[in-house]
Amino acid sequence: MSSAIKWAGVLGIALLVACVSQTQELNQSQDAAVAVALRRGQFELSCPTAQAIMLSRTMLEPVAWQGTERAEYTVGVEGCGKKASYIVVCPQNASGCVAAASKTNTTIQQ
Repeated sequence: MSSAIKWAGVLGIALLVACVSQTQELNQSQDAAVAVALRRGQFELSCPTAQAIMLSRTMLEPVAWQGTERAEYTVGVEGCGKKASYIVVCPQNASGCVAAASKTNTTIQQ
């Protein structure tokens, strides 16, 4: 087997491991992200019975060289005739997610 084929195989395995670890990181932080967005949404909407749903998720590249990779989630919160969506950021290998921004805060028209 040529060395080019061996290196291609090693590179392919490395890429597969990177994808799996990103998916694992997203899965690992998702519950915390939803909980943070739900608490903020319940407060901002004045609705303790509001419910949350995951809308999207992605991994963000580090801002600086050797910086921290972050998981970013968009979480929708709805209740008491109102809804909002929040961007939640969770740093990799660190504790604590932050509901960084509210995209909307609207009343649902009946």
